[in-house]
Amino acid sequence: MPDISRRSVLRTVSGMGLGLLAAPALAGCGTSSAAPLRSGRAKIRLWTHDPDYIKIFQTGAKDPGLMRGSRYDYRWDVTSSAPADIVTRLIAQAVANGDTPDLVGLNIDQFPRVMGSSIAKNLFVDLTDTVRPFGEDLLKLAPYAVDGVPYGLESGNAITVLYYRQDLFEKYKIPETAETWEEFLKHGERVSTDHKVSLGMISTGDNGSIVNGFLQFLLQRGGGFFNADGDLILDSPEALEVLEFMVRGVRSGALLALPDPYGSACAAALKSGRLAATAMPNWYNAAGLQANVPEQKGRWRIRTLPRFSGGGHIASTMGGTAFAVVKDKANTQAALEVLRRVYLSREGQILRYRNGGYLPTLEPLYKDPELISTKDEFLGGQQAFGTYRTAAADLPLFYQAASMQILADVFGGPVLDALKGRTSPAAALKAGLKAYRQQVKR
Repeated sequence: MPDISRRSVLRTVSGMGLGLLAAPALAGCGTSSAAPLRSGRAKIRLWTHDPDYIKIFQTGAKDPGLMRGSRYDYRWDVTSSAPADIVTRLIAQAVANGDTPDLVGLNIDQFPRVMGSSIAKNLFVDLTDTVRPFGEDLLKLAPYAVDGVPYGLESGNAITVLYYRQDLFEKYKIPETAETWEEFLKHGERVSTDHKVSLGMISTGDNGSIVNGFLQFLLQRGGGFFNADGDLILDSPEALEVLEFMVRGVRSGALLALPDPYGSACAAALKSGRLAATAMPNWYNAAGLQANVPEQKGRWRIRTLPRFSGGGHIASTMGGTAFAVVKDKANTQAALEVLRRVYLSREGQILRYRNGGYLPTLEPLYKDPELISTKDEFLGGQQAFGTYRTAAADLPLFYQAASMQILADVFGGPVLDALKGRTSPAAALKAGLKAYRQQVKR
């Protein structure tokens, strides 16, 4: 059983007192009395929430081509925990006794917890020199950067596309090439009225799903929650337009309101054909469609998202996990090397795609002949990389801030109120902003 002092640390660093304790407490943490390992057997302590990442690192570290010239012989000591628990334990262990991992997976919505009070700076290796050779070719660094310094490498370039049932689009005379969301919603309203079929889904469940769904559309429209400096930019015409779009879609039936985009109600809607299309990231292919409706293999296709007529992008993003290296440990250099090889080489990126479906974060790979020629049998043999390549070229940047989780906590309720018709989109946006500012001031 952990002692009382450890519990106190855990509560403090995972709550609002983090800024009071973490900076001075972490300033001297992460160091190790052991000499840095320069070569030989490296037993890497890996913390992650997903078995796919375990498999990828273990497979990559054994690949002769990928590891050619390495000075290390890798072994693994793996700990699996929920994403939130990983960050809580990481900070607590750093404050208490330095019993931290060498390599840690940070879910994108948990990373803001290390953005304040110099936590990332004190815990993680600055990856500036590691990523510098790739320049703008390396995608999706922004969500894991603090004051412009990158601390994590994204596992997959989660690109939101439109999944649609080609057979149902043909049956209901829905054009596959609708240019704008406005045009798309008109067809959605028609097929909802005539056939009780929707062309998208909106989450009305927990705060996380509600806010992520809103953010996915907001990023596509050209807005966001924060800018590169960490300033709130949510009070914008784009945010109001997106919320009005979501409300209009739900009220007309074009967009199906579901408590959980991954739960039983969504599975039932997919199975029955009630949900004939949805805007979701590339990982939804395996995690959402193949997991729930494997019998629909060959019926689904993907395309880039319809545009908002007011502007924005033809793609968006949602979700992700980055890996960071904990600094000043015996295995820090060994962990950094395996991360670099598995995450920043062509061979490593293709290995991640083959073993887990993670889209490349190196932009040139979207022109790689091996990937372009890949056919997705669930998508009817479609060469999906053509769509991903087009989308990746117009993918919005996503910036986070230390107060991101506060915003998510207070903003979900007002968005839900608007979706349920209990308030207007303008009033909901105003209420969410007011609640956020009140919380931040405390």
